Amino acid sequence: MQRIPVLSTNIQSIGYDSQSTTLEVEFKSGDVYRYFNVPELLHQKLMKASSKGRFLNDYIKYSYRYQKVG
Repeated sequence: MQRIPVLSTNIQSIGYDSQSTTLEVEFKSGDVYRYFNVPELLHQKLMKASSKGRFLNDYIKYSYRYQKVG
């Protein structure tokens, strides 16, 4: 999955696959997480959020199943 670099204090890049509705987040630490069944609209809102880390914590992290990659 291709990720796009973002301006954030703790997130390096974000990718999204609309076919599988999978969100992939790479943190500045190098850790990569995949969040499953995330609606495309939520991904769009994340990309527009002024604080991507806060948006991820408030609306995605604890609401969707996730897996650490690698």
